[in-house]
Amino acid sequence: MMSYKVAVLGASPKADRYSNKAVKMLLEYGHEVLPIHPNIDKIHDQACYKNLAAIDQPIHTLTLYVGEERSNKMLDEIVGLQPQRIIMNPGTENDFLKKEAEKQGIEVVKGCTLVMLQTKQF
Repeated sequence: MMSYKVAVLGASPKADRYSNKAVKMLLEYGHEVLPIHPNIDKIHDQACYKNLAAIDQPIHTLTLYVGEERSNKMLDEIVGLQPQRIIMNPGTENDFLKKEAEKQGIEVVKGCTLVMLQTKQF
């Protein structure tokens, strides 16, 4: 199984949130997880990054848990991170971001990180 560096934009410390479940499941599947949250220090013992600009290493996958309004404001940061892939989880779909990312050669997948992991599509 491949192991990837995965940034989780919109990571939450609340156990009932899908972004929290994604951090936990990504770790269970052996991936290196970089949660992004401006006000929290750690999620599932992983140090949080305050924003995308704080990430100073190549990322394979950026999985989104923020809506279109927030991701539009972060467009330059998201594309500037240059992940190989962006996963738009349900409720985070953004056609403008998809188009801009694909112009930069970034693969964009509309899917659910949790389902992708469980069905070996990650």
